[in-house]
Amino acid sequence: MTTTPAEHDYGEGIRPPRPLPVVLQWVGMLALLALVLGGLTAVLWSRMVELPVYRITADGSATVSERALTEVIQSDAWYVALGVLVGVGLGIVAWKWFKPLGWPVALLAAAAGLLAGIVCWKFGELLGPAGGTFEERLAKAAPGEQVPIALTLRSLSAPAVWAFAAVTPVLLAASLGPEEGATRPRRQLEPEPEQRAETVDERGVLTEAEPEQ
Repeated sequence: MTTTPAEHDYGEGIRPPRPLPVVLQWVGMLALLALVLGGLTAVLWSRMVELPVYRITADGSATVSERALTEVIQSDAWYVALGVLVGVGLGIVAWKWFKPLGWPVALLAAAAGLLAGIVCWKFGELLGPAGGTFEERLAKAAPGEQVPIALTLRSLSAPAVWAFAAVTPVLLAASLGPEEGATRPRRQLEPEPEQRAETVDERGVLTEAEPEQ
């Protein structure tokens, strides 16, 4: 019975790398998962954000309360909070699926998080107030109507939070988790040579006595 060098020298066989077509299939599945999660998060984002409204006065001007002005950044805050949760989830999935690849797992996780963040951003804008942009709706509004602002991001760096959140569990798992590597078995102790008794004959010659059978 023959053994491979990995099994003989290191005890445990090293798992062979996955073929490239198989890896690409799993990358496609991760991208699809990011798209789905980004779309579902956009629906949740549009439901959770309470958009400030502008009231059209009789003279055609638009007014907004001071409290509503403080809620303008609410959409960004909820977007970032949801992005942290979704990003961490995608990072865990990427680590589970692509751990044997090594350092490219971090790139895949970051790309998946960023993709989900962009999908959530753009799809969320479509789920916002209908009727065109905020300027168009404001121009068409009649006196007494309330016009909500657009559901969008004020900070264009917010999608980067999704990518950083996805990379975080990968980095933590790689740095704090047990190292996966081949371990060499302990060498078996070589048997000690048999001790031979030494005797001296009547001529003063030193001889070794044969061990008893």
